[in-house]
Amino acid sequence: MTNAAFDLTDRTAMVTGANTGIGQGIAVALAAAGADLVLVGRSSCDETQALVEQAGRKAMQIRADLSSIAPVEGVVSQALDAFARIDILVNNAGIIRREDALDFSEEDWDAVMDVNLKVLFFLSQAVARHMTSWASQHGARAKIVNIASMLTFQGGIRVPSYTASKSGVGGLTKLMANEWAAKGVNVNAIAPGYIATNNTAALQADETRNRQIVERIPEGRWGDPADIGGAAVFLTSCAADYVQGHILAVDGGWLAR
Repeated sequence: MTNAAFDLTDRTAMVTGANTGIGQGIAVALAAAGADLVLVGRSSCDETQALVEQAGRKAMQIRADLSSIAPVEGVVSQALDAFARIDILVNNAGIIRREDALDFSEEDWDAVMDVNLKVLFFLSQAVARHMTSWASQHGARAKIVNIASMLTFQGGIRVPSYTASKSGVGGLTKLMANEWAAKGVNVNAIAPGYIATNNTAALQADETRNRQIVERIPEGRWGDPADIGGAAVFLTSCAADYVQGHILAVDGGWLAR
């Protein structure tokens, strides 16, 4: 039996970057809690859609390249045409570029900042305009969850634009919560630690680096996308109605070391 506080039945959730990894884990977890899904990605989300439908929920895909704000209005319009409202937005889409700070290019800086920060803000803005209107008419709360990073808290190395963008995600999460809390929207973030996905396959395959990472994590293991999914269910449910502007680290204790 589903705990009513975590029940997302009849809610519609939009998840960006939902084709694989963390985005897929979040989408599947939200579906298991009862939500219908709008799956946004620049590549096929067929596998994620199948998993959502196996959970007994509806899903639609929207193909969109979120490297610029150009598709934002169309993405929101398509979702509203299909489901009439968006109760939950999870901003998961993101990219990373690696190079020494002394040699980092403007092209790589702009590419990462556009996806990770600019599009995140303007998609949130477009969805929140709908959310605040719906909330004022129906007295319902809506939820936005941004995917931050350990580098929201730490500096990292060789990823200057990624660190800057994820630090910005933390700041924007707080700003949006400050402005939209009284309008019926909760805005929070999840900062994943080392999660076992296709994006981290090379690190997992490197015996030395893998050992160093696991030894640094008090939990003693890599995280799973389902670990992030559980946190997303909490933050998008009524159990978190009084949580605002928070950045929840789901890292196996990485930041505690």
